[in-house]
Amino acid sequence: MVTMREVAGLAGVSITTVSHVLNETRPVAESTKERVLKAIEETGYTGDAIARSLVTGGTKSLGLAVSLVSHPYFAELIAAIENEATSAGYTLVLIDTRDSADSEQAAVRMLRSRRVDGVLLTPTSGSAALPELRRLGIPTALVDRLTLGQDIDQVGPENVQATSALVTHLAELGHRRIGLVTGTPGLATTDERVLGYRLGLGRAGLKWDESLVGTSLEPMLGSITGVVVSDHQVLIDVLHQARARGVRIGADLALVTYGEVEWADLVDPPLTTMSQPVEEIGRTAVRLLLSRIADPERPPETIRLAPELKHRHSCGCHPTPASTTSHPPERR
Repeated sequence: MVTMREVAGLAGVSITTVSHVLNETRPVAESTKERVLKAIEETGYTGDAIARSLVTGGTKSLGLAVSLVSHPYFAELIAAIENEATSAGYTLVLIDTRDSADSEQAAVRMLRSRRVDGVLLTPTSGSAALPELRRLGIPTALVDRLTLGQDIDQVGPENVQATSALVTHLAELGHRRIGLVTGTPGLATTDERVLGYRLGLGRAGLKWDESLVGTSLEPMLGSITGVVVSDHQVLIDVLHQARARGVRIGADLALVTYGEVEWADLVDPPLTTMSQPVEEIGRTAVRLLLSRIADPERPPETIRLAPELKHRHSCGCHPTPASTTSHPPERR
């Protein structure tokens, strides 16, 4: 491994001067700086981020602890976070939480050992890492799955009103028996979308029926004419179950789903979805975290960004391609 001493020898300067060039801790003559940079380029010196952090107080890196499930939503979210971090001059350290509380805590501790300047976290159900981050005062921003507390920076999609709007849409089409297929129990997003479903039922004058809510479509078939799929991770299972039972989506069963998928308009019928602003969520999360790093005492922010209804045919409608609606974001 190339050392700072070797870079200094090649440039004909002291190790201290190389350090000042790397860390921008003191002005260096332009000609000297050029020699140092040329020596770095020739040797391929990458430096020691941990050692530099002892001088600068930061590693210019951010940690992201998220479940690396094979779904386009998370891939798009990670890409948006990485792009925003890179544009701000930070590198991103990504660790899989496996959606397990134990793995999440281990992931966060690994990020702490890397001396990241701050942590972006998509918390698991029963997260133990979040209280630890709070206790240690580590700059943190939650992404996608938010808490009810107002003592931490967090950004994610608006879930309650958006899910209510999906129920209302089906009710306005005349459906009185509307089911809900949920995502993973115990997650904040799942709980919020169940709440939105109940709110939508109430607004439509429909009664709550526990038998019409579950993680699978099959037990509801025969009892419902419309269904809200609250998580795009279970959407494929729902479509498989409907096909296996000979149920025609959009004809025998009206279907709407929370979360856009890239193939939504490629299936027959095209899917009516509530599309999340994934890129904006990722970029906003990085900005919140960098603001927290710069000003640890500023008031925490909770930002919920509104999804947009992509109105297609699976709900039984035949809208024009431009038929979309959205709600303004909430900030508090």
